[in-house]
Amino acid sequence: MADTQTLFLRPPVWALLLAVVVGGGFYLGGKQIEAQDRTPTIISVSGVGKVSAPPDIAELTFGVQTGRKTTAKDAMAMLKTNMDAALAAVKAAGIADKDITTEQFSLNPSYDWTDGQQILRGFEASESLRVKVRNLDKVSDVLGAATGAGANQAGSVSFIIDDPESVRSQAREKAVSQAKAKAEKLAADLGLRLGRIKGFSEGGGVVPPIAYDRSYSMKALDSAVPQAVPMPAGEQDVTVDVTLTYELK
Repeated sequence: MADTQTLFLRPPVWALLLAVVVGGGFYLGGKQIEAQDRTPTIISVSGVGKVSAPPDIAELTFGVQTGRKTTAKDAMAMLKTNMDAALAAVKAAGIADKDITTEQFSLNPSYDWTDGQQILRGFEASESLRVKVRNLDKVSDVLGAATGAGANQAGSVSFIIDDPESVRSQAREKAVSQAKAKAEKLAADLGLRLGRIKGFSEGGGVVPPIAYDRSYSMKALDSAVPQAVPMPAGEQDVTVDVTLTYELK
């Protein structure tokens, strides 16, 4: 009876390497698919909120312009006399010192041109103030008091909201509510639910205040006219736009 022999064949090295590479490829591919599956869906939505509110403060400007005077001292003396009188009248109308601000001041030489030559003829001084009026019913009264007492220039009148952030907060609430409603609808359309907020941005602001930008000379405007000028304040729009970024799940 012949002897039975068993042969043990060792696989070549290249076969072992191929098995490792193929197995590793499947492993890495599975990990990549798994990582992709865990990446959340992100959406960004926007919302706009607008609130209208009446202004509660007026800012007006008035000033004194001396015209040409012989010397700088003369110009300054006239400026001081007229401005002191205008200031006293404004304060008597109920305006506090904290609400009066110097906006512009100048003292300049005044020249004529004769035969191509510049000739000094005197000096001109001017000063303008910005006044905050907290009682809108007194805007015309304050302007009339200033011009009646010595101011010969009356300029812009602007109406503003003293605390715009409180109104902006209301507009923001509307904008966020609108954006969230959009996000919930979009998530439902995709068959998903809203997850965490991943980002927020905000823009918008207050519409520029109503302004009456006219400069009046007292040669064309007597002191009684400013008291009779109607100055409706109207309303101002505060708009906020937001963008919310959500993770869906």
